[in-house]
Amino acid sequence: MKILIDTNVILDIVLERQPFVEDAEKLLDMAQQANFELFLTATTITDLYYIARKAKGKEIALNFIMDLMKFMEIASVDKDVVMQALQSDLADFEDAIQENSAKKENINIIVTRNEQDFKDSDLEIYTPKSFLSNKLQTN
Repeated sequence: MKILIDTNVILDIVLERQPFVEDAEKLLDMAQQANFELFLTATTITDLYYIARKAKGKEIALNFIMDLMKFMEIASVDKDVVMQALQSDLADFEDAIQENSAKKENINIIVTRNEQDFKDSDLEIYTPKSFLSNKLQTN
């Protein structure tokens, strides 16, 4: 199973945002144990660095990203992904980038804290909590 993790879920972990951090950490732990292929978009990495560096400092931001790279793959964001996102029915451009990057990598699942932002997506969309209760229990 291939899963794209949205930027907001990863930020919940590094910024320790309550009450979301616990479900986000459980999601990554359980997905790793189940040997799911976890992906972030290339744009998530740059956003993550920028936000985490401002909140936690450069060293923590870089170490966090290095730790992520031990078990996560990068879904590309190239011209085709951007062009498809520009023509997307999704209201938010950043979410359209996430969706089209997932499609390019043949990923059918996006885990985000903002399910409503992907309401027009044809992919499976879960929050960390809903993924943990629905998907992982059926596998």
